[in-house]
Amino acid sequence: MGANVIRISLVALGASLCLAVPAAAQSVEARQFGAREALRGVSVSPDGQRLAMLVTSGTRGAGLAVWSSDGKLTPILNYPGDDARLMGCSWSTNTRLVCTLYAVVDREGTLGGVSRMIAIDADGSNAKELSPPQKPNQLYVRYFGGEVLDWLPDESGSAVLMLRQYVPERATGTLIAQKREGVGVERVDTVSLKRTVVEAPRSTGVGFISDGHGTIRIVGTRARLGSGYMGDEVTYRYRRPGSETWEPLSAVTIKGYLTSGFDPYAVDRDLNVAYGFDNADGRKALYKVALDGSLKRELVLARNDVDVDSLVRIGRQQRVVGVSYATDRRQISYFDPQINALATSLEKALPGNAINVADASLDEKKLVVFGGSDVNPGRYYLLDRATKKMAEIAAVRPDLAGVKLATVKAITYKAADGTDVPAYLTLPVGSDGKNLPAIVMPHGGPSARDEWGFDWLSQFFAARGFAVIQPNYRGSSGFGERWFSQNGFRSWKLAMGDVNDAGRWMITQGITSPAKLAIVGWSYGGYAALQSNVLDPDLFKAVVAIAPVTDLDQLQNRLKDYSSDQEVKDIIGGPALWNEASPSRHAERIKAPVLLFHGDRDINVPIAQSRLMVSKLHDAGGRAELVEYPGLDHQLDDSQARAGMLDRIDQFLRTTLNLPTKP
Repeated sequence: MGANVIRISLVALGASLCLAVPAAAQSVEARQFGAREALRGVSVSPDGQRLAMLVTSGTRGAGLAVWSSDGKLTPILNYPGDDARLMGCSWSTNTRLVCTLYAVVDREGTLGGVSRMIAIDADGSNAKELSPPQKPNQLYVRYFGGEVLDWLPDESGSAVLMLRQYVPERATGTLIAQKREGVGVERVDTVSLKRTVVEAPRSTGVGFISDGHGTIRIVGTRARLGSGYMGDEVTYRYRRPGSETWEPLSAVTIKGYLTSGFDPYAVDRDLNVAYGFDNADGRKALYKVALDGSLKRELVLARNDVDVDSLVRIGRQQRVVGVSYATDRRQISYFDPQINALATSLEKALPGNAINVADASLDEKKLVVFGGSDVNPGRYYLLDRATKKMAEIAAVRPDLAGVKLATVKAITYKAADGTDVPAYLTLPVGSDGKNLPAIVMPHGGPSARDEWGFDWLSQFFAARGFAVIQPNYRGSSGFGERWFSQNGFRSWKLAMGDVNDAGRWMITQGITSPAKLAIVGWSYGGYAALQSNVLDPDLFKAVVAIAPVTDLDQLQNRLKDYSSDQEVKDIIGGPALWNEASPSRHAERIKAPVLLFHGDRDINVPIAQSRLMVSKLHDAGGRAELVEYPGLDHQLDDSQARAGMLDRIDQFLRTTLNLPTKP
């Protein structure tokens, strides 16, 4: 196999479906909460007669099973997770599925992700790769395997519109080398694999938007700088109905994690508008813009407290039926009266749950519904709107069946400067909330936020007797530009101050005492777990960092492979900031014992970051240990690894905080 050829093999599943096998951990809770989701997604066929279910396979793999309305369940695919991973599957016809595979590969010494798409019949036969084959004479590896832009719901055939990455070929010794480069759109028959170019590739292209009925209406391009990197502006153009002419729509400026300008996400063919997001008084809001030549712009929804950030779509044409935003809990504002009435009835049928429609049949009479909450890890249901009957498909986490989970309460606490910081507090079931061992658990990102719902980490700690607070510190997204500030790296002192103040609040509230306070974080949260101790070395008595960033110089070396110098500066500043904001450069200030976990196939945060941190801590005379997981990436998506990690953290915290042992 040539150095530039990537192959992902198809593996047939055996006669029975293998669900997750939890690790042989010491505590029952570690086995229960460490087990991955048994059901990871459900798709319904266009006629509503079949369900495709993505299920956990073994400790780290995923499989695909097809349920038919006659009650038959057929396992058809299995990827153990050691090589490629099965990420999701949807129906192209009533009998044919399109699936996405993902793998981490070594790109000449640097790890990177590669995706491929396949098609397979509902009985497991006739598997074919939809992504164009990698050729030995191509100039570089095509890492992006494509995605479906339009399922062509108005047609009866087996074709879809797919986004494709074109890679030029070497011309030496041939006159027919392919010279095109960039992303384009193809019409691909999922049975015959016949391909037809719909939109020629653009070397500066960043994406296309379809109207859900087979017509590409919007294209986005991003000019390249003289350095070869992409510029900081994305230009969008659109076509009027029936026209082949591209006209200006909008320009979006990108500065680090923030954008400004109308950013289109969807086209409504019947209304002839584009839905997209733009700034409204410092917060993200939803707008619609007419695509008739007038570019008439209308505000659909804005909030004065949080960003309006996600479209709600339904059906095989992915029509926009609403928009969502997160306050204390995620809310949905529906545009479609029928869907709004349906949502109201579902809320009555599943009280206390956050509900969304995961998929729909072609006529939208059969719906896959998901419901979950803080005390419900989630269940999938099949709703027949004609008969008004709803049947449960399966629970997402059957390992937690019968386990009483802790409620999650939205609270605010005062930062040192008087600012109210939103957070979520989880207390052990039956606890009075006083004199408990406690954990501050900052989220990752930093361009992210915590939301109300089930969280396997905080629920595990609550089950083991810990109080957990999850602060949406300044630098979190979802609360507008002012709250986001310059993000959690460039504004690290502000972000870490809020994180530390969450711990101080738990002490002043009597929830915990100074001797029983720890911090646990993953990714940027792991960075925060370490860097918060640089800011205040005496606050936390134990530190757990999972896949953390520890050195911003290493991070910028990673980022500059994909981003311009200005983009890197917008995210993590310059050398002076790298020095003051890198926990590995201030290891001598970290007094508490540190426990780190990291997978050696992590492409988000390379394991070298944790190895550097533990080395620096040892050099400074600190107590530190690193647990490495061969073959796992940033998510440590392995039931055995997760269960073992939970046990290890629990034991570490009990020893370090002088807590009683617990079986």
